[in-house]
Amino acid sequence: MAHLRSRRRLALAVPVVLSLTASLGFLPAAASAAPRAEASAQAADAPNLAYVVNTKADHGTIASVKKAIDAAGGTVVVTYDKIGVIVVHSANPDFGKQIRTARGVQSAGATRTTPLTAAGTTDEGAVQMLSEEQAAKTANASAAAGDSEPLEADQWDLRAIGADKAAQINPGSRKVTVAVIDTGVDDTHPDLAPNFSASQSANCVGGKADTSEGAWRPYTAEDYHGTHVAGEIAAARNGIGVAGVAPGVKVSGIKVSDPDNGLFYPESVVCAFVFAADHGVEITNNSYYVDPWLYNCMDDPDQRAIVDAVNRAQLYAQKKGTLNLASAGNSNHDLDSDAIVDDTSPDDSTPVERTIDPHECFDVPTQLPGVVTVSATGVQNLKSYYSSYGKGVVDIAAPGGDRLYQIPDTPSKNGRILSTMPNGEYGFLQGTSMASPHAAGVAALLKSKHPWATPDQLQTLLKAQADNPGCPESYDQDGDGTQDAVCEGGKRVNGFYGFGIVNALRAVK
Repeated sequence: MAHLRSRRRLALAVPVVLSLTASLGFLPAAASAAPRAEASAQAADAPNLAYVVNTKADHGTIASVKKAIDAAGGTVVVTYDKIGVIVVHSANPDFGKQIRTARGVQSAGATRTTPLTAAGTTDEGAVQMLSEEQAAKTANASAAAGDSEPLEADQWDLRAIGADKAAQINPGSRKVTVAVIDTGVDDTHPDLAPNFSASQSANCVGGKADTSEGAWRPYTAEDYHGTHVAGEIAAARNGIGVAGVAPGVKVSGIKVSDPDNGLFYPESVVCAFVFAADHGVEITNNSYYVDPWLYNCMDDPDQRAIVDAVNRAQLYAQKKGTLNLASAGNSNHDLDSDAIVDDTSPDDSTPVERTIDPHECFDVPTQLPGVVTVSATGVQNLKSYYSSYGKGVVDIAAPGGDRLYQIPDTPSKNGRILSTMPNGEYGFLQGTSMASPHAAGVAALLKSKHPWATPDQLQTLLKAQADNPGCPESYDQDGDGTQDAVCEGGKRVNGFYGFGIVNALRAVK
């Protein structure tokens, strides 16, 4: 689970839309796909791959494309008629090339580089579990400070954004749900059970939503990421453990991590966005990037199809009233630079080093139009050493932790974020994965106060309540005399913090 991850912003929503529209431009229809007999010449033991086939969202076109899929040796897994995305499995090694020539197909490509078997997240570094000795010390400190939750003394992050005080004014409405699109959520945790919404939860792995009892739960305790994220958003103030930023709202879990490798494949994420939208979710948190590519380049037909499919799904969610937030990533990349070296992709097979332009190669979903991108800060309200950044890319910032350079004066002296873990436990994590749910919690508080706010309006409110510390005079975290990152911009908006660090107290006043 220690994969490095990335995310992005909305202030350039219009340019991004134009860029994606130009790159994905719907080309004139080409000749029909090759006949089925040609596809049948494939080797009997050829591996199955998964594909997304994107087409115009009308019944006639979709029906025609399905026939072409069959002729090219593909099997339809699920069709999302409302957005024109079809998930397909095929053992034909030329399936992608053939289906892209079919009339009505606007983009199509493989969603992985390895065969289907019978993920990555944006936490940075290994988890540190809260020991019994630490818990006892923290509980004593919390009691002395008058905190309502036994472990709240270690939650420097709540105090940093005024969430402890905000809860006394408005803890959030139970009419608001934040869906955690992630590795699954352990809804049996005593801090999550009171606020969990099973009716808005599912397992979307593979592209089909499974809503059977418990399908949304993590596979094992090692798949802790989603449970930790859920607690940061909405752990209940019930006198047990920790508290979330918005302890009065509901939280749901939509599991998208592959059971074999933990990766977040495009078809699973498409399913998650559509499911969230169709089940009345107001906000989604996305602390991951869509595998297998850290950045999806539009001149590659497979990667272009991935961007197209996931973008259709998240735009559908926005149109249905859902605000989507995503983490900026832990590579300390300047996402507004001219060139970034990506040596992690594809992460489901053998990575190949490549230099990409982040204006042409997109981190998905964070660089998609309308998605709120969140960078990470530590207890000193300074950008965390690992957090990616970029002027015109990052929308807002939020506590994500910094174990090296920003150590809080708390009982555990731990710069990471303390939250819920599977099986009723608690642990510390850091990363932009932890920053995004803090911002999602504040967004939920704003939605609670302004129930009729659209996603665009909610995003404007989120930026308006933020506190911007401005660019630091120096960012030499390790003291070696070299700047570790360069912040561009002014006090109002800049590359480190976007429009500023979220403020829960201001959100509820």
